[in-house]
Amino acid sequence: MSYSTADSLPSVTLDDVRGAQKMLTGVARMTAMEGSRYLSQLVGAPVHLKCENLQRTGSFKLRGAYVRIAGLGPEERAAGVVAASAGNHAQGVALASSLLGVRSTVFMPTGAPLPKVAATHDYGADVRLHGQVVDETLAAAQEYAERTGAVFIHPFDHPDIIAGQGTVGLEILEQCPEVRTIVVGIGGGGLAAGIAIAVKALRPDVRIVGVQAAGAAAYPPSLAAGRPLSIENPATMADGIKVGRPGDVPFRIIGDLVDDVVTVTENHLSSALLLCLERAKLVVEPAGASPVAALLAEPGAFEGPVVALLSGGNVDPLLMQRILRHGMAASGRYLAVTLRLTDRPGALATLLGVLSVADANVLDVSHVRTDPRLGLTEVEVELHLETKGPEHCAEVNQALREAGYTVIELRPAAVR
Repeated sequence: MSYSTADSLPSVTLDDVRGAQKMLTGVARMTAMEGSRYLSQLVGAPVHLKCENLQRTGSFKLRGAYVRIAGLGPEERAAGVVAASAGNHAQGVALASSLLGVRSTVFMPTGAPLPKVAATHDYGADVRLHGQVVDETLAAAQEYAERTGAVFIHPFDHPDIIAGQGTVGLEILEQCPEVRTIVVGIGGGGLAAGIAIAVKALRPDVRIVGVQAAGAAAYPPSLAAGRPLSIENPATMADGIKVGRPGDVPFRIIGDLVDDVVTVTENHLSSALLLCLERAKLVVEPAGASPVAALLAEPGAFEGPVVALLSGGNVDPLLMQRILRHGMAASGRYLAVTLRLTDRPGALATLLGVLSVADANVLDVSHVRTDPRLGLTEVEVELHLETKGPEHCAEVNQALREAGYTVIELRPAAVR
């Protein structure tokens, strides 16, 4: 990809990223790099997970926020800083400000998950709930900055933010020097831009692939048009990358240095989150799991060794529960079976016995006796089952048929 823009936009260099790395010594952790046997077998090459979900505040955002705030002059620091975020950026700004002795105010949507609101407050920020969506929250934060003189800390569209996020790229090259492909989620683009600057300057042969949720993919049309475009009503469970317009500064860098931008479905995102939890024993938010989702969607498209960046792990427990159920359904772990029985005592118990032998867990049972399609002594039964995957679903179907049952319908199902 290539993209040229006005020279007035600020640039970010490898020296900027290296300077940020020195600044972050003792502040940001060098997070772990974990191998994944399952993904390696799927891709046919070594796959490593860069675990920024284990970073302080639970995401990479501390890196950029600290570098940005540390670069403020004395008068700017005295005025304090303000940010708007539904979660990760809020916590990064709050902790960075506390570490630097700067007063911070963070605006969050009124519907922001309580654990994220509490964490932002505990890191030292004055949290103000405003607006139903992030755009309204952002407007309130910018109005506050104009009224009070506080410095607005943008989540991605500033060279200091990009330089701070780029330190992840330096760590990847140090921890996995043989890397051939880096896969990273893209929202506004600060993280991918920073990584691209660091990696391409030192290893231009490394392929960098950005990942967006299909329902919030502003980069593909923007790159095709040669300028940042806005998309209306971005929709995805991955709120960390749900951004309607690329940032001006990262857009130029991504256009020049990122090799490809792909999209993933909600099913792939939830399946990836489930895989990280079950196989890697890592709690990852949907945005953080987007690189794994890309590997699941098209495993043959990535030359190894591959590093997939798990950018964050801040996920509300209630949302996690819903996503895990969605992921299990997408992975064929829930099965809906409709069949007919003779309406007599013990018929249901006999059916449940067959399912027990097949090792299927019954989650829900419903009876229909009044459908005109049914015979006088018939009852239609629909069961929702938890299984071990598609192969087990086939085994359950076979067990039912061998037991003499007529299966009317058998389909993947979401749990109720």
